[in-house]
Amino acid sequence: MWGARTRIIAALARLRLGRRHTGSTDALLSVLPDSALVPLQREGLDPVAELAERRAVEPVSRMKLPFGLRAWLVTGYEETKAVLANSPAFSNDFSNLVGTVGITADQNPGGLGFTDPPNHTRLRKLLTPEFTGHRLRRLTPRIEAIVEGQLDDMQAAAAAGERVDLVQTFALPIPSLTICELLGVPYSDRSEFQRLSTTRFDLLGGVTGSLGAISESMEYLLKIVQKQRDEPGDGLLGRLVREHGDDLSDHELAGLADGLLTGGLETTASMLALGTIVLMRHPESRDAIGESDEAVDAFVDELLRYLTVVQVAFPRFARHRLKIGGATIEKGDIVLCSLSAANRDGGMDEFDPGRPTRPHLAFGHGLHRCIGAELARMELRAAYPALVRRFPDIRLGTEPSELPFRKLSFVFGIDTLPVDLGVTAPRPTS
Repeated sequence: MWGARTRIIAALARLRLGRRHTGSTDALLSVLPDSALVPLQREGLDPVAELAERRAVEPVSRMKLPFGLRAWLVTGYEETKAVLANSPAFSNDFSNLVGTVGITADQNPGGLGFTDPPNHTRLRKLLTPEFTGHRLRRLTPRIEAIVEGQLDDMQAAAAAGERVDLVQTFALPIPSLTICELLGVPYSDRSEFQRLSTTRFDLLGGVTGSLGAISESMEYLLKIVQKQRDEPGDGLLGRLVREHGDDLSDHELAGLADGLLTGGLETTASMLALGTIVLMRHPESRDAIGESDEAVDAFVDELLRYLTVVQVAFPRFARHRLKIGGATIEKGDIVLCSLSAANRDGGMDEFDPGRPTRPHLAFGHGLHRCIGAELARMELRAAYPALVRRFPDIRLGTEPSELPFRKLSFVFGIDTLPVDLGVTAPRPTS
């Protein structure tokens, strides 16, 4: 029984890391009942109806897992906030997973998501100054240039009569190149960085899994870190080396870079692609953000809530017995918070940028709230208006029923998005 129990935990851990491991994926799908996969599923852009049904009856409910594994699914907004804010009661540390089948200490990806204080506090304190609005504003001209460059490529492809896939030409390159700028990846390394970025596909296909094992990513990033040690640049890695070099190991620096890559690439790429679908379905919003900069902030914030592409927060492990939303959680229990369900709580199922705002949980909450939230907002604020101003007649290049939404994923997304930009290809000369 213990072997099967640990296989479940190992599979969940690997899926949350966004890596494809065929064995662990097969193990997960073979041992978990359908009800346990509900938080990873969608119906079009919407969370499946069962999540709302569970939330209405029991916002903190037991997940039906085999082999005596105790786990809870949190679907209510207030209950999710309570869990995410209560870091003293819950652990995120990777050590909770070490010793389970297939999980070893050297597979720790580093970064902030799988660490607890005091190590989390130390690393976040080093990173926080790099993600202030003042520091990030230096990236604004580069982000705008990256967006315009991708729009140029899309326009040229459409004018040449080529099929335009918005995922490959717009949604993926923008966050990948932005992360290059943020980290200070040398231009000589950016083609390899792009390859690494765009081959990370999620469970059952998506943006993060075909890279395979964590070690390949870390090996590459360690080389980037070593170059920064030798010759620190002006980006985040270079500044960390200059200002805190003796306080950070190469593995910690590479882990932070990997966390920014995995946390900032797939999520923003998914937002850009899925958000474009929303724009095409809501012409009033498309027109508003194309005509007024003031409409952009409300649009982006509502879109983050509505889509909630990170469907489930990092797993929490209860440090002691406690009650959340009327449920008694025992020490060692796994708690999974459905961010997509929580953000729809209170009858907020429709997309409406004009509704009274409520702080959404798309970036998480509390100690582990996404440190790159403002950078993601900057990218979205720059990309959507530029897209609709350049291509006001953009529309789907396929039937809506043919859109390949991911069937099962922690980060919801779409693998390809053919679009018609409304650009007329020139007639061939005779």
